[in-house]
Amino acid sequence: MKRAVSVSIGSSTRDKSGSLELFGKTVQMERIGTDGDMKKAAQLFQELDGEVGALGVGGAVLGLLVDQKWYDFHSISPLVRYVKKSPLVDGTGLKDTLERQAGAVVLPLLNGLPRRVFHMSGVDRYGLARGFMDNGFESVFGDLMFSIGLDIPVHSDASLKRLAKALTPALTRMPFHWLYPTGEKQEIHTPKFTKYFEWASVIAGDCHYITKYMPERMDGKIVVTNTTTEKDRMLFKNAGVRYLITTTPIVDGRSYGTNMMEAAILTALDWKETISYANPNGYFTKMSQVVAELGLKPNLKEL
Repeated sequence: MKRAVSVSIGSSTRDKSGSLELFGKTVQMERIGTDGDMKKAAQLFQELDGEVGALGVGGAVLGLLVDQKWYDFHSISPLVRYVKKSPLVDGTGLKDTLERQAGAVVLPLLNGLPRRVFHMSGVDRYGLARGFMDNGFESVFGDLMFSIGLDIPVHSDASLKRLAKALTPALTRMPFHWLYPTGEKQEIHTPKFTKYFEWASVIAGDCHYITKYMPERMDGKIVVTNTTTEKDRMLFKNAGVRYLITTTPIVDGRSYGTNMMEAAILTALDWKETISYANPNGYFTKMSQVVAELGLKPNLKEL
């Protein structure tokens, strides 16, 4: 059996393993959390390099892709500096392909609700954001809120691109934990910017951001996210969320992160080439073809 591993700097309480059939091959998927311990994560990446079909970076990203321009996250580079043999991915290949479908999936579920979506971050999941915009949704992007704590909503694609161009080079040089909750901090619930949650019909983005900052009540809302556990689903249900859409398939009751799924796909394909999101050389086109061939679609669950 082939094996793909996601090493995450997130909480180990979310660790999980499961298998998935891809292109007629069984791939064992394993998620290993290090509770924010960057040194331990770097050691695991080094130990697993060449021992598994592909490696995923979880709880962090190697960089940000906005409108085909790539920005490296410099504080994450030391984590993976010893990876030389196994293909290394962070989910960008699926964020820019599979996640674009989510907007179309949501449309029939609105049932008279306004086309309004609150994105935790548009820069981090530009493919997801673009999919909603292409389907006529009015968007509020929380990039400035959740990265540096400023109550400044971003409303348009043009503004989002200007923001990325102006701030991303600086943000990607900051320590990653300044921008994103890691380890046990992911489990702390601190409601913020609730007026935007209340305004929107749809809440979209990283599950850790949503569960950390959402208000106590989310009655009738549609949540579009990834990497959900049964605990997350119960949290959303108890808050009144009506529909939960995960952008990756459910495996053994759990939706894995895009990094895990991308690593599993490359493992099934026996992919050997180094992945460069900055110079993809047709990689995103290939991933779009793979998504179509596998029939991968966002998963819908009524709560």
